[in-house]
Amino acid sequence: MSTAPPDPWLLTPGPLTTSATVKAAMLHDRGSRDRAFLELDAEIRRRLVALVAGEGSHVCVPIQGSGTFAVEAMLGTLVPREGRLLILVNGAYGRRMATIARWHGRTVETLEWPEDRPVEPAVVEARLAAAPAVTHVAVVHCETTSGVLNPLEEVGEVTARHGAALLIDAMSSFGALPIDARRIRFEALAASANKCLEGVPGVGFVLVREAALAGAAGNAPALSLDLVDQHEAYRRTGQWRFTPPTHVLAALHQALLEHEAEGGVAGRGRRYAENARILVAGMRELGFEPLLDPSVQAPIILTFKMPADPRFRFETFYELLRARGYVIYPGKLTRAPSFRMGCIGRLGPEVMRDAVAAVAEVLAAMGVASGAPAAAREAAA
Repeated sequence: MSTAPPDPWLLTPGPLTTSATVKAAMLHDRGSRDRAFLELDAEIRRRLVALVAGEGSHVCVPIQGSGTFAVEAMLGTLVPREGRLLILVNGAYGRRMATIARWHGRTVETLEWPEDRPVEPAVVEARLAAAPAVTHVAVVHCETTSGVLNPLEEVGEVTARHGAALLIDAMSSFGALPIDARRIRFEALAASANKCLEGVPGVGFVLVREAALAGAAGNAPALSLDLVDQHEAYRRTGQWRFTPPTHVLAALHQALLEHEAEGGVAGRGRRYAENARILVAGMRELGFEPLLDPSVQAPIILTFKMPADPRFRFETFYELLRARGYVIYPGKLTRAPSFRMGCIGRLGPEVMRDAVAAVAEVLAAMGVASGAPAAAREAAA
């Protein structure tokens, strides 16, 4: 059995389990205008740009707050008032981008797919051919509503061919799945510290093509979310405009050092893929059925169909797992009856095997013979 931490293991899409050393990095106070902090902050920004091989083309502009703050800053700053935004939607986070852009008063249209299907580049191609006025296309790389992985490189090829600027919500993929600015022409990418980088919540960031910022002055609907203004402040002073989350940034700096030590994006991705493999295999043995086909499943968060057994109550299932030291995502975002379990954070194979064993114990305690959904049980009968 894995050694139980003082806190429960978080099998969620973030916030997530962090290392003791990442937590320890927050035990020290730092002056936000002090030279040592400014050097740490600059190193963070350099490292984040390097993770997408964006040196020379992209800059990192951090934003206080959750990842949604970064997404809103990206959309508000880079889509001008006269622009036309096409959003590719196959889950709640694509729909959230549409809500944000409409809130800003931008012209928005959407292409939509079911939550268990990836975006189809051919459909995007057809829409862009029929709508040459579209200036920007936005897509979620890994849509954590279900865990489906969208074909980012192919979408990038289509948008580039039609002269549209690509905006990426990479919240749940950045740091574990490869994104290369030399292969994918994207205008900007939004992510946050507390997902695959294994930092803590409180700061998001946008990796944006520096040339795009030159023409974006005056677009942002809010001063605090203006990427141009923050970038200019960095150019003039090397500092944040407003009070930065110093403790959160110290944790992110440590998390980035640990990310590099693990082998960077490839190393982090391998661990998560193994976590996902163990979890899927173990849950299948208990009768549970994943919502997604393996070909479109990202190794970030897994969605399982609800068991058909009438004795299964998700609230009870959640609480009994929590009592055993495992916290899964308590909410349901998919339209299909389902629940989610994460593979990311400072978790390894032993924790995942123990989590499956805890699920088996909970099913037994509930008197549930199998996690099979209705269709699977009917087929077995």
